Amino acid sequence: MADITVAQVRERLGGADQLIDVREIHEVAEGMVPGAKNIPLGTLPSRLGEIDRARPVIAICRSGNRSRQATEVLKTAGFRVDNMEGGMIAWSRAGLPVDR
Repeated sequence: MADITVAQVRERLGGADQLIDVREIHEVAEGMVPGAKNIPLGTLPSRLGEIDRARPVIAICRSGNRSRQATEVLKTAGFRVDNMEGGMIAWSRAGLPVDR
């Protein structure tokens, strides 16, 4: 597991990575990284079957804290996972695109 920057995430968009946004549903209404799938942190352990174990994962949240927790859950379950440092706050500050 590593913390990666929003610039690194942007470079990896459209590649093999799965983007998992662990924010709550009302939070993702404000926008998500294009191509991300929403699985709130509290439901993550019961929804691991929705994530492809053969592909790397990038965990995303609002500030990087919950996604860091998610990376621990995913790593323990055997996934290759990185954490997007700064979360959607950093993504938005960088002026990067969001899906609504």
